[in-house]
Amino acid sequence: MKLLLAMINNDDAQKVMKSLVKEKIQVTKIASTGGFLKTGNTTLLIGVADDIVEKALNIIQENSKSRKKIVSDAMTSEFGMFSGNPMEVTIGGGTIFILDVLDYKKI
Repeated sequence: MKLLLAMINNDDAQKVMKSLVKEKIQVTKIASTGGFLKTGNTTLLIGVADDIVEKALNIIQENSKSRKKIVSDAMTSEFGMFSGNPMEVTIGGGTIFILDVLDYKKI
């Protein structure tokens, strides 16, 4: 059994979750925030049997595409505000960690 931790853009979350549930793959949603752009992300917790991992990964990939976005010239960082020219960044897509599950309990 595997636990997939999938961090995806909020804009893609509902579509990914609907597609997973349609294929009878259970998913838990956790709100999270990205580091660089400080934008909303969704972290999905997906527990699947080893033979379902590729299916779940394909569903996530099909429903969370990357796209370009222009960010404003005034951004905040942990050190305060800084100003610069507007820049194009890639958002969307996802980061997925695949963890081995030694045991789990449903209570």
